[in-house]
Amino acid sequence: MNAERLLAHYEKIADAPDAIARLRRFILDLAVRGKLVPQDPNDEPASELLKRIAAEKARLVKAGEIKKERPLAPVADEEPFQIPPRWQWARLGAISSYIQRGKSPKYTTSGGSPVVSQKCVQWTGLDLSVAKQITLESLADYEDVRFIRGGDLLWNSTGTGTIGRIIRVVDPPRNLVCDSHVTIVRCLVVDPEYVRTWLRSDQVYGLIEDRAAGSTNQVELTLQMAISQLVPLPPLAEQRRIVAKVDELMGLCDRLEAARAGREAVRDRLAAASLARLNAPNPETFEADARFALDALPALTTRPDQIKRLRQTILNLAVRGKLVPQDPNDEPASELLKRIAAEKARLVKAGEIRKPKAIPAHSEPPFLIPSNWRWSQLAEIGVLSPRNEAPDTLEASFVPMPLIAAEYGVPNQHEVRPWGEIKKGYTHFAEGDVGLAKITPCFENGKSTVFRNLTGGIGAGTTELHVVRPLFVEPSYILLFLKSAHFIETGIPKMTGTAGQKRVPFEYFAYSPFPLPPLAEQHRIVAKVDEVMALCDRLEESLATADDTRRRLLEALLAEALAPADARELEAAE
Repeated sequence: MNAERLLAHYEKIADAPDAIARLRRFILDLAVRGKLVPQDPNDEPASELLKRIAAEKARLVKAGEIKKERPLAPVADEEPFQIPPRWQWARLGAISSYIQRGKSPKYTTSGGSPVVSQKCVQWTGLDLSVAKQITLESLADYEDVRFIRGGDLLWNSTGTGTIGRIIRVVDPPRNLVCDSHVTIVRCLVVDPEYVRTWLRSDQVYGLIEDRAAGSTNQVELTLQMAISQLVPLPPLAEQRRIVAKVDELMGLCDRLEAARAGREAVRDRLAAASLARLNAPNPETFEADARFALDALPALTTRPDQIKRLRQTILNLAVRGKLVPQDPNDEPASELLKRIAAEKARLVKAGEIRKPKAIPAHSEPPFLIPSNWRWSQLAEIGVLSPRNEAPDTLEASFVPMPLIAAEYGVPNQHEVRPWGEIKKGYTHFAEGDVGLAKITPCFENGKSTVFRNLTGGIGAGTTELHVVRPLFVEPSYILLFLKSAHFIETGIPKMTGTAGQKRVPFEYFAYSPFPLPPLAEQHRIVAKVDEVMALCDRLEESLATADDTRRRLLEALLAEALAPADARELEAAE
């Protein structure tokens, strides 16, 4: 075993998503292959141990303490891997005095005795707080052998997600029994904790878990499967050394896990503090805070959820006028609103749009905006629920909900269909219109888009959309507002309908306070958002690359550590 190289490189692999879990499985794999502790030629070989077990089993049968068992099938040709010469492959039934599933209990709601179910068998140990109760009267029907004893192994035998979990019982309460979904394994002479080490390794538990995950039926660990399970049996003294070493290394894993959690907590606090400064900026220190955050966040960002928070912070700053500087030479938003109103009047007079309904008065502004911005509403700056007129034969775009992305900057996809096929019964939109998914969970997930690259310049799609056709306003600026945490979080409580079918009211979409910058600043904001989102993309890519590198390094180190010594020596010689 070349564990030294693994530990030497641990800092490089420690932040791989599953590094510690893989390290735990690696330790178990080494243990059951005879690679974790050295063999001692003075140990009684496992072949002699098996003879002693057989003799003890015969004595117990003669004394009437256990029942005589059927002969077990030979082990020959079933060994899954090579083991040290003083070890021996054996079946679990051969090294146990008792293997049996529990039986169906007679339950009571009070005044009974706990009965062990699958939920009670957790990797952390036996949890009787979730146990149901069995009637005290029915316990009289249980043979003495069925009551759980100290040292027994409890092995979950059914249920996707629970099958294969195994624990060793220490000092159980009197009259404790299992239900029919848990198997008791009572080892004879051998160390039960070593047997548990084998049964929770990937060689056994991993195969059971894979089998359970790959089946749609109820998976079961039958009694015969348990009895016939192969076990790589070391000398008894080595079993104890293996158990001690596994305990020592699992304790190290616990400390590594705690240290990693500590590092993550520190990173989280630093990243959260940086983002909090940006989300509630101090005008006097904002520039320095923003520069520090953008410089520090790449080092502090190690998980996708942290990058997601950074993206939301960018949108939050953008719609508050904090992302780019204001330019006093820009046409103010008040003048932009006058031009929009004049254009709307012209379209109404030309019969191109209907006269819009009166727009309600602005509600209380939710936050402060720069002096040359204005609070507006989508109903004021665009045409809501627009309609398209075109020949039925025109090829147009059809955009169902799955082709609308939740992420900012990801363009919509579309299908090409004749306009006559999609013009009725669907929501209309045209090139540059902005659509918002109004149904749960699409709204909560941020599904919205600026419709681009539409065939024929027009399209139709899912009926679960609110659409605005902007007038003299940058569509991508509207989009980043619709994807901002402020708009989504404020809108969620206003959704109506039953659970699973909730929708954003038209009034919220149309009349919510909308922070309108000057048009030139809108363009600068969108350009800056695109720039910083590209940085986030690179952070995500580097994070994925780093995770992949750590994962591949971990795989290589584990493979090297598990390689037979003679193979490594041959490779070194070459």
